[in-house]
Amino acid sequence: MNRYLLFLCALFITPFFALAQPKGYKPVADMAHFRQSYAKSAESTTSIKSAFRQEKNLSMLSEKINSTGLFYFKKNNRVRMEYTQPYKYLLIINNNQILIQDQTKKKVYSSGDNKIFKLINKVIVDCVQGRALDNKDFQATLFENEKGYALDLAPQAKEMKQLFSVIRIFINKNDFSIDQLELKETMGDNTVITFFNKQLNTPVADEVFSVK
Repeated sequence: MNRYLLFLCALFITPFFALAQPKGYKPVADMAHFRQSYAKSAESTTSIKSAFRQEKNLSMLSEKINSTGLFYFKKNNRVRMEYTQPYKYLLIINNNQILIQDQTKKKVYSSGDNKIFKLINKVIVDCVQGRALDNKDFQATLFENEKGYALDLAPQAKEMKQLFSVIRIFINKNDFSIDQLELKETMGDNTVITFFNKQLNTPVADEVFSVK
């Protein structure tokens, strides 16, 4: 089950180093401006299509595990994360239903049946809809530089603290979309997901998020 949960968290969105201030960043100067701009951008974003690269660093291995794929989002609360290389893996969130499919099996879950699924589902919605700073399940710290923001989310909920020590989200200052996601797991592993070739508010068919 932990493997499935880690893929869900990677949406967030998806490891990192600690709560130290990121290099080249400083504490945000105008928190009110960030909140307003983040919420406004999230409200106007109806869909996202993006490619991504994922780098997984395992504490027990010296080599990094690299993979690539495609990410889709569509209001309200529909997400598809499709790993294409070096293996095929599919995660779809469609409101309260979650589909996980690998090369051998397919399973559909209800987020209401599992406390972790429910929590992760809320985190995803909060981030996409611009409410991440107000989520009581995390302690949020915000930094900035000339090009973007770095939002640190330290889990406060017991279930999430067992999986992650911190989640760091790099947010683009131009359109407030997510450029990179870093997740640091409590066991010492970490994952970095970088989004590129992003397309905002382009048509995405409902069938992309089918869990059937």
